[in-house]
Amino acid sequence: MSTRRTYGLSFIVLTLFLIGCFFLNVSLGSVHIPLKATFSSFFGGTISNPSWEYIVLNYRLPKALTAIISGAALSLSGLLMQTFFRNPLAGPFVLGISSGASLGAALLIMGSAFLGGFFSTGLMTDVSLAVAASLGSFMVLMAVVAVAHKVKDTMALLIIGLMFGSITGAIVSVLSYFTQAEKLQQFVYWSFGSVGNLSWNQVGLLFVIFLIGTVLCILCIKPLNTFLLGENYAQSLGIPLKKSRFLIILATGLLAGSVTALAGPIAFVGLAVPHLARQLFKTTDHKILLPAVLLCGAILMLLCDTVAQLPNSENVLPINAITSILGAPVVIWLLLKKRKMVF
Repeated sequence: MSTRRTYGLSFIVLTLFLIGCFFLNVSLGSVHIPLKATFSSFFGGTISNPSWEYIVLNYRLPKALTAIISGAALSLSGLLMQTFFRNPLAGPFVLGISSGASLGAALLIMGSAFLGGFFSTGLMTDVSLAVAASLGSFMVLMAVVAVAHKVKDTMALLIIGLMFGSITGAIVSVLSYFTQAEKLQQFVYWSFGSVGNLSWNQVGLLFVIFLIGTVLCILCIKPLNTFLLGENYAQSLGIPLKKSRFLIILATGLLAGSVTALAGPIAFVGLAVPHLARQLFKTTDHKILLPAVLLCGAILMLLCDTVAQLPNSENVLPINAITSILGAPVVIWLLLKKRKMVF
C-alpha cells in the first residue's frame, strides 16, 4: 500500500511539474508577452494586443503540444526497444527507423535530381513529407523483420537493423551529393530537428498516431514484463512471441517514425528517459514505467525546447543539440549518484 502511495505521489508531482513546464514554454519566446495575456489567450479573455493572441494560439501552443507528444513518443519507443533487446543502450532508432525516415524524406525533398520533376510538382506538403518519412521507416523495419525471421535471434535483429541503417544512410549521402544546394539545405534543416513551425493539422496527425502507438504499448505490457527474463521464459508463460514482437515493432515504428517525420530525427530522448524513469521509480514493472516514461519524456522535451528557443531572442537552436547538452549530464549525475543501474 505504501508503495502505491509513493507511486501515486510521484505521478502527481510529475504531472504538476509538466503543467508548470507547459506554461513556462508557452509564456517565453522571441516576443515578450505578459503572463496575463497568455492566460487570457487560453480562456478567451480580452487582450490589448491582438497579435499576442495569434502568436500564442498559432505558434507557441502547437509547438508546446508537439514537444509534449514528441518527448512522450520517443521515450516510450525507447523503453520498448530497451526491453525488447534487454540492452540499456538500445533506443527508438536502433532498428534503422531514423535512417529509414531520413531516406523517405530525402527521396521526397532531394529525389528530383534523379526522378525529374515528379517530386517537385505539388507533392511537397506537410502530409506528404510525413507519409514519405513514415513509409521509409516502415520499409526498413519490415526488411529487418523479414531477414531476421530466419535467424530467430534478437541480437541478429539488432545487428541487421544497424546494417540496414548504414545502407539507407549511404543512399541519403548519394542523394545529398547530387542534389541542389536549396534542396540540400532544406533536408539538413529537417535533420536538425524542430518542434516548431507545425500547423494544427500536423499536430492533430501526430497526436492520432501517438494514441494508436500508446494503445499498442498498453497491449504489450505483459509481454514486455516477461521479456525482461528472456524469450524462453515468456514462451513458457504462454506469451505469443511472434505476435508480441510484431506489436512492439509496430508501436515503435508508429511512435518514432511519426515524430521523425514531422519533427526530424531527435536524438538522446528515447535513450535517456527510460533510464531516468527507472532510477526515479526504482521499478522494472511496465505498468508503472509506461506512464512514468510518458511524463518524464514530455517534461524533458518541454524544458529543452524552452532553452532552444532562446527567450527574448529571434534565434532558435536545433533541438537535437539541446537535448544532448542538457540531458546527458543529468543522466550521468543520476547514475553516479545511484551507483547502480536499475534494469
